[in-house]
Amino acid sequence: MEKRVVFQNKVLPYILVAPQIVITIVFFIWPASQALYQSVLQEDPFGLSTVFVGLDNFHYIFTDPIYLNSIKVTIVFSLSVAAVAMSVALLLAVMANRAIHGATIYKTFIIWPYAVAPVAAAVVWYFLFNPTVGMVSFFLEEIGIDWNHTLNGGQALLLVIIAAAWRQIAYNFLFFLAGLQAIPKSFIEAAAIDGASPSRRFWTITFPLLSPTVFFLVVMNIVYAFFDTFGVIHAITEGGPSEATNIMVFKIYHDSFESLDLGSSAAQSVILMALVIALTVIQFRYIERKVHY
Repeated sequence: MEKRVVFQNKVLPYILVAPQIVITIVFFIWPASQALYQSVLQEDPFGLSTVFVGLDNFHYIFTDPIYLNSIKVTIVFSLSVAAVAMSVALLLAVMANRAIHGATIYKTFIIWPYAVAPVAAAVVWYFLFNPTVGMVSFFLEEIGIDWNHTLNGGQALLLVIIAAAWRQIAYNFLFFLAGLQAIPKSFIEAAAIDGASPSRRFWTITFPLLSPTVFFLVVMNIVYAFFDTFGVIHAITEGGPSEATNIMVFKIYHDSFESLDLGSSAAQSVILMALVIALTVIQFRYIERKVHY
């Protein structure tokens, strides 16, 4: 017979969930409501006058070529970061899951980058690829590649993708390694006895059983690329050159804190929030169907 915990005190359950409710209200619901409210207003930079403009802010940003370009850059950037970070992390996790000498040290070194702040990680990659004093840019020049991400938009986008993905690899590695270790060894051994090659065992047994982990990390990596990479963009390129790395979250920062266009930046925040929610719903609605639990 199933036993369930019953709280005799009717108030205790509400007390236990109260901290999380307060955090959700203060850090999500209240800012989101403020953004919705300000998105239909036009305020002067000093906050002395406020005018209700309805949907004019949304009409303005959707006719702004810079904002439309930021949407395109964000999509390319987020998909690239998720793909690179997850594929490299999966490869490292598969290698770490083997019985190799010094595996503990190997796993520790891979996890360390996640403890690095985004801005610190960005500064490291900035100096490595600095066109004047960077070690990597020096070797690239030796093999005939003219590297200068301050002038070349494609190189700048590639650099911020590498910097953002590098830090996220450690996060993905932890989940992939845990997922691999949870797969029963008997499945792999049975396939090996039947003569399946290592690659076939991975794609027909290991990877399908990892699908819940993959699905979770797809959602988390896209959300990470949309929001948590602001520090990387700000430290390395500041959205340049020529808006090549101007992702949506950085444009919101630029319009609100530098241009002081509060109405437009609030409308952009609402659109970004709606876009992330829509992507998450689509992932749970359609991609989750292919997940094997």
